[in-house]
Amino acid sequence: MRLFKPSFYRMFIIVLLILIQIGLIAIFALNFNHLYLVNLVVSVLCVLWVLSSRSNPAFKIAWVIPILLFPLLGAAAYFIFGGQRINRGLKNKMNRIEQKIVASFQRLSKGKQPLEPPTAIAANQSRYIANQAHFPIYTNTSSEYLPLGEVKFERMVEELKKAKHYIFLEYFIIQEGKMWNTILEVLLEKVAEGVEVRLIYDGVGCLRTLPGDYNKKLEALGIQCEIFIPFNPALSTRMNNRDHRKICVIDGVTGFTGGINLADEYINAYVKHGHWKDSAIMLKGDAVWNLTVMFLSMWEAVREVEEDYLSYRPQDAIVVESDGFVQPFSDNPLINETVGETVYLNLVNKAQDYVYITTPYLIIASEMITALTTAGKSGVDVRIIMPHIPDKRYVHAVSRSHYQILIESGVKIYEYTPGFIHAKSFVVDDDYGVVGTINMDFRSLYLHFECATWLYKTKSIYDIKADFLKTLAVCHEVTLEECHHVKWHVRFARTILSVFAPLM
Repeated sequence: MRLFKPSFYRMFIIVLLILIQIGLIAIFALNFNHLYLVNLVVSVLCVLWVLSSRSNPAFKIAWVIPILLFPLLGAAAYFIFGGQRINRGLKNKMNRIEQKIVASFQRLSKGKQPLEPPTAIAANQSRYIANQAHFPIYTNTSSEYLPLGEVKFERMVEELKKAKHYIFLEYFIIQEGKMWNTILEVLLEKVAEGVEVRLIYDGVGCLRTLPGDYNKKLEALGIQCEIFIPFNPALSTRMNNRDHRKICVIDGVTGFTGGINLADEYINAYVKHGHWKDSAIMLKGDAVWNLTVMFLSMWEAVREVEEDYLSYRPQDAIVVESDGFVQPFSDNPLINETVGETVYLNLVNKAQDYVYITTPYLIIASEMITALTTAGKSGVDVRIIMPHIPDKRYVHAVSRSHYQILIESGVKIYEYTPGFIHAKSFVVDDDYGVVGTINMDFRSLYLHFECATWLYKTKSIYDIKADFLKTLAVCHEVTLEECHHVKWHVRFARTILSVFAPLM
């Protein structure tokens, strides 16, 4: 006859281990003049603080380890570097502006039936973006996929020269050279014609590419210019949240977004990491209004002015060839919703035939790994193109650490052998596409201000697919055998880096 249930023995062992641990703590505290006890209390309190946050679990794990190993140093580092928080003043302003954005779209749609794609799956995905990012979907919009920086540069200059009323530019990186100098020349011509020109660039993104007072130089030339959180050595440790968006709006009629910044490596005028493969999308029509509002809301926050959004809405009806459904959207760290990641997850989870992805980084959380591996195991043709020549070796090492589990699940991984691929695009089942600024890494998905365009049944989707398949011709497919032959010390280093990937 059994006197005790197995659960009793488990509980007995747990209690015994707790008592032993308490005894050891007491011994250490008495022998080390309470320093150990102080360290222990600090680490426990800090770990509880981290675990109670609304961060992604991977962020929590990445911080818990150094805190437990080095309590005082780890705790100090977390409170200095670890916050996913943004400047409180800017956060308050952006929250008020968010409400203003919602109200402005509600006024425009008042009395109208919400536009939705005809299928339930597409309508659900679009509705999620509209409800969480607050940017609606449109028809009466044409979309043109631009497969290289050189193509985007050419089309952008052409469209800038047509500007009659205003030009809005918002970029993470700007650097003097062929690309920016050519664009700047056009902007100055437009200023002379009376066109309103505004520019926002990121303070950290342009830290090494532009002089510290470059905004003042542009203001003197007639271009209104603002820096998103200018670099300040005294505050730089709390500057995790960056403006990673790339937006160009011309008269509210034409808009561009995608991965391409305004620097020469993006158009291969300067070779930095081999051939630079990037992409963008050009929109014409009603959907450009979303990009216009994105820019104006950011301008209102950094310039500290009150903007009348509707005054920049085109007065004349825009008539273009209808091209499916187009929904530009933004994502930012101020809302407790990972819009960009969820859009990507929806595409993978709902795919029936194929998912083709281009991304420079593959630093992903368990949710994305599960979605990709499940799709692969289910027979969906999942293919991902990554760089062969990295821009950051340690980040590329973390990306490669995920190769084996994905390939074992049927996902095909390719590396772009001519150089570095910076494009961020999805194309799914000939029905869906996304082109934007959102990398598959923790910073883009959780920390940065980002934007992208969600596409359904547009002609440009076929161009995204065709470009993907064309790019495969110059890619190397990574095999499972290659993953198995990775040297032990490389595998160990990747494992260590993977733990701290969310902090990169």
